Amino acid sequence: MTAPIIPGLNSDEIPDIIKEVANRGGVTAGYTIVRLTGDKKYFQDWLYKSLPDAADKIWNQIKECHGGQVNDSRFGTRMSGEGKIAESIKQLFKMAKKKYMSGRSMPEYDFSVFKGR
Repeated sequence: MTAPIIPGLNSDEIPDIIKEVANRGGVTAGYTIVRLTGDKKYFQDWLYKSLPDAADKIWNQIKECHGGQVNDSRFGTRMSGEGKIAESIKQLFKMAKKKYMSGRSMPEYDFSVFKGR
């Protein structure tokens, strides 16, 4: 699982991450776009202190992925987001998986290793 993807902060690293996972034997991958639950001020404080020039852009891109909020609890959109930025992240992830993990799949489950009660 590639998480959290933070638009404008680490989203451009997706291809390199997927390539490295594939080089180490990974057969598939997933991702989650950051959603800030609970006390958001800690992340926001870190963001503005660590990346003052990019903080507004990153913060607003997170909000754009979650319908104007930094958190989205709606099932089906809370982890993948919505809108143009979320769609571009989805496409970048899809392209990286196709490039580096094409033809790979999860192995079949071996249920013989489980013992019944």
